[in-house]
Amino acid sequence: MVLYRRLLLACMRLPLDLIRPAGTGKSHLPRPVIDPDFHGNRLKEALFRHYVHQFTPAACSAATVATVVNAVAEVQGAPRPPVTQAQLLDAVPTGHWKARMHPDGYRGRRGLPLPLLTRVVRDSLAAYGLRYRRVASVQAAKPATAAARRITADLRARLHRFETHGDTLLIAHFDQGEALATLHIPHISPVGGYHGPSDTVTILDVDADQQPYAVALDTFYRAISSGYHHLFRPFGYGRGGYVVVELP
Repeated sequence: MVLYRRLLLACMRLPLDLIRPAGTGKSHLPRPVIDPDFHGNRLKEALFRHYVHQFTPAACSAATVATVVNAVAEVQGAPRPPVTQAQLLDAVPTGHWKARMHPDGYRGRRGLPLPLLTRVVRDSLAAYGLRYRRVASVQAAKPATAAARRITADLRARLHRFETHGDTLLIAHFDQGEALATLHIPHISPVGGYHGPSDTVTILDVDADQQPYAVALDTFYRAISSGYHHLFRPFGYGRGGYVVVELP
């Protein structure tokens, strides 16, 4: 039985508290983002323009990185058509990325854990000649700890930098079930905005069934700090986090 079917069947057997509606008893449900205000932020506008949905159930990383690569290329004036997810997977062999998008995965492993996602983002930007100052990952600490408070402060500062300067972007590696009324599974999507007065984060969710939505920062942090279900540990998934890309 292929891994996808095994995971699906296992998820169907998860306890009910692992498939609860998002934010139950903790925060408001996600708010759809239909008409974003770009405030002249070219990077933010480019992310929305190049936002795509994943082409297979495992391809959230391909859709996310394609969105990011095309947005950065537009901002940096790269003279070429937007890259497709298929072209990107052919161009960047890092970590057997393309094989990981298929139902059987690469040696039974599908999708990208946070450290491998970071390498793939870095190599994808380099493959298309795009400039960056730094690509790094931040693994989120368990909520309500001193480490989590420090990470949240840095996260808020980077979100503000993205929103106001357009030279920093973030990719969330998160538990989708913490943001939406869906299964608690590892997921990857770009961050598309931050609204300081309401302390909310816009997620450009690449899930084929989703559109951009905003969640409270505390909900976002819960999602990226998930330790994920033990079902995913054998496939390399530890705690979630985010990838930060700093542009020149």
